[in-house]
Amino acid sequence: MRRTVRPVVPAAASAANDLLDVHVRRHVVDARLAVPLAGGGVTVLFGPSGAGKTTILRCIAGLDRTEGGHITMAGTNWDDGAGSSVPARHRRVGYLFQDHALFPHLGVEANVAFGLHRVGASERNERVRAALAAVGAAECTGRTVDELSGGEAQRVALARALVTEPRLLLLDEPLSALDAPTRARLRTDLRRMLELSGIPALIVTHDRSEALVLADRVVVLIDGTVRQVGSPEEVFDRPADPDVARIVGIETATPGVVSHVDDDLIQVDVGTRQLTALTLEQPVEPHNVGDQVLVCVRAQDVAIELPGAAGGGRSPRNQLPAEITSITTDGALVRVELDAGFALTAYITRPALAELELDVGSRVVASVKSPAVHLITRRRAE
Repeated sequence: MRRTVRPVVPAAASAANDLLDVHVRRHVVDARLAVPLAGGGVTVLFGPSGAGKTTILRCIAGLDRTEGGHITMAGTNWDDGAGSSVPARHRRVGYLFQDHALFPHLGVEANVAFGLHRVGASERNERVRAALAAVGAAECTGRTVDELSGGEAQRVALARALVTEPRLLLLDEPLSALDAPTRARLRTDLRRMLELSGIPALIVTHDRSEALVLADRVVVLIDGTVRQVGSPEEVFDRPADPDVARIVGIETATPGVVSHVDDDLIQVDVGTRQLTALTLEQPVEPHNVGDQVLVCVRAQDVAIELPGAAGGGRSPRNQLPAEITSITTDGALVRVELDAGFALTAYITRPALAELELDVGSRVVASVKSPAVHLITRRRAE
């Protein structure tokens, strides 16, 4: 049995070979990010429209050029920003466009096989079959493009991106063209397909639910720059600054002033009330009395109880007497706006709304666990 002997690679070179190192400078975009390659994994570029997400994807794919930046794939220069660039066809990148971009004059198998050049008929047919099976679209064989549903077309487009066995997958808003029920159903399927493929993927989305389901890492882009990188939990529960808090959908983000610090317990004056925050992780710069902060609380972390029914629980809680100022339906949940000495938002279920007999003007107690209160420093005490 023949053994393959791998050359010894210095640690620095080995680290470079495990990264897609990107610095895209183009128009208003000036963004730097590093995408791990080892073991696959999904990195989501998250941000509003116009943030530069698609521009970054197109530069990585070789469809556009970076101007003065660089793109290095596993230690190999793809674009040095000064004229030297690897053509898109030689980068071995699978690209899934937002609108699927299937060829209407070709059948399903021909669409999937389109990128397979210099491959014999037998191998081509086998790879097409395997790619369609991998994305759950085996039943689409023999059809024309106009016979496919939106979800089926998306699966066929993904099969076309996978069939060439790319080194990297780029997906631009892969589910945005689908109706809401199909989109919700395909999120989990797409995550499973990407895991099984073992190919590192970079996905563009502005949809919070997609990012939470799909991502191993989230890169937040605002106005062409990277503002935060971390796990979905880190980014969506502990945004790095007020702009990120707004982009990731923190429902309550209100100014406060630190009034007391006791190890990991921090008291903050907010409006006419005082909140206690519990820092479970040591911050880079600990908070001090007098710091001006942005107090962030997710609506899903606010419980509404009737006066006298509030329980203590194991975790330190903030119990805030409040008055309901607005009740609106928000999908499967009900959004409740509260005056708790400051504006506070909560989500509850419709059965809970009916059981508690809540209405505008109802007096309630808003309960927030201290670890759910996230503080962003706006200005340090002098």
